[in-house]
Amino acid sequence: MSTPISNRYDFVLYFDVENGNPNGDPDAGNMPRMDQETGVGLVTDVCLKRKVRNYIEAACEDKPGYRIYVKNEVPLERCDQEACEYIGITEKKS
Repeated sequence: MSTPISNRYDFVLYFDVENGNPNGDPDAGNMPRMDQETGVGLVTDVCLKRKVRNYIEAACEDKPGYRIYVKNEVPLERCDQEACEYIGITEKKS
């Protein structure tokens, strides 16, 4: 079983995109998000979190405890079952 987080860690995620779309806006036909005043592309916090989650999952190669809980086209019931098995909770049948 894993232990709770006892320390806070700050980190910087820096990436550069040229001639690409790192964070499309679904309300604008998936066009890049842009700062109207500077013309610089914007990336939302949600996009950054997803990039970090995807990297951790890829780097840890599906080791227990490092999988992404909510995934596209994967039923939450399956994720719930895997999470319960990982921490040792067994389902009781009534």
